[in-house]
Amino acid sequence: TNIGSILASVNPYKPIPGLYSVDAIDLYRQHRLGELPPHIFATANECYCCLWKRHDSQCVLISGESGAGKTESTKLLLKFLSSMSQTSLGAPASEKSTHVEEAILES
Repeated sequence: TNIGSILASVNPYKPIPGLYSVDAIDLYRQHRLGELPPHIFATANECYCCLWKRHDSQCVLISGESGAGKTESTKLLLKFLSSMSQTSLGAPASEKSTHVEEAILES
């Protein structure tokens, strides 16, 4: 659920097909926070918009107990931000993944 610009999420402990796909990234980057169901991509899009359009510094706090999905949430947030930065550079969809993205996600 959304609580203002706070996203409260639960680790389903199983994959949900399509939830974090490229199509989901494209969907959430076209909408503002609250226009679509709550999603980590909606939160990431809000950060991206505030950073680049309003020039506001951003900080994302991901908290939870062991096994709650903090690492996976961080990877998803970085995946979205990387895709957005490649889109803003005019890169074709086939080149959305960069060596920088891969290095960050592997770390």
